[in-house]
Amino acid sequence: MTRVASGAVPLPTAPPGKGVGPLLRGWREQRRVSQLELALRAGSSARHISFVETGRSRPSEEMVLRLAEHLDVPVRERNALLLAAGYAPHYPETPLGDPAMDALRQGMERLIQGYEPYPALVVDATYTVLAANRGITMLLDGVPGFLLEPPLNAMRLTLHPQGLAPRIRNLREWRGHLLAQMERQIALHRSDALRALYEEVAAHPVPERAADDESAEPVAHFALPMRIEHEGRVLSFISSISTFNTPMDVTVAELAIETFLPADPATAKHLHEMHF
Repeated sequence: MTRVASGAVPLPTAPPGKGVGPLLRGWREQRRVSQLELALRAGSSARHISFVETGRSRPSEEMVLRLAEHLDVPVRERNALLLAAGYAPHYPETPLGDPAMDALRQGMERLIQGYEPYPALVVDATYTVLAANRGITMLLDGVPGFLLEPPLNAMRLTLHPQGLAPRIRNLREWRGHLLAQMERQIALHRSDALRALYEEVAAHPVPERAADDESAEPVAHFALPMRIEHEGRVLSFISSISTFNTPMDVTVAELAIETFLPADPATAKHLHEMHF
């Protein structure tokens, strides 16, 4: 069984009152690309890029999309650039519950169901949980009801002092990994909603009983594991995140499938022995 949450928080678009020129300049500076380098990539001239950024020249719709592609601007923000330039959005934003998304939604649900007994979930760009398999619900046993009310948020569930945080044996390391991941996404998306979530979860204290377990025997891992207590055992997982290649829809561009692979034989054996 999977659970689909509702009430996802939409990401904001570009700041109001800014023309396309300043917005493009901001993305170029963030990417640390010179006007000349961007012009060479986009088949234009540094003079034209300069005129676009200062508002002396209005770029064509094709040019806006071309510059956005070479600056690796997220799909949602590409629409914002087009609006700022006076054009209609190029990429649709189809709700995940729309019939047009049936094949995608069903495919993701089959994927995370097929991953059982290992945990897997689907989140959007603000870490709202859109679907989760029974491996995830197993880990959420004992979490207070107020944290499980929709919309569920993966970061809030993990780092809240009454969520999973007290049970994560290497919380300092895992927390640092999650916060660094959010920082990279904030730099990419410029999202006020994501920044607010970051400030919320970063402010949570680290429970003393969940501090790094220095008594644990060192184990060689190929990636940082999340070591979490469950029913008197310590389970160890490696996290992997998958996104869609060349998305043509804002909703699809912001979906991520996170899967948790057992990091040791004992964890794998325990999960296979469980009966969901």
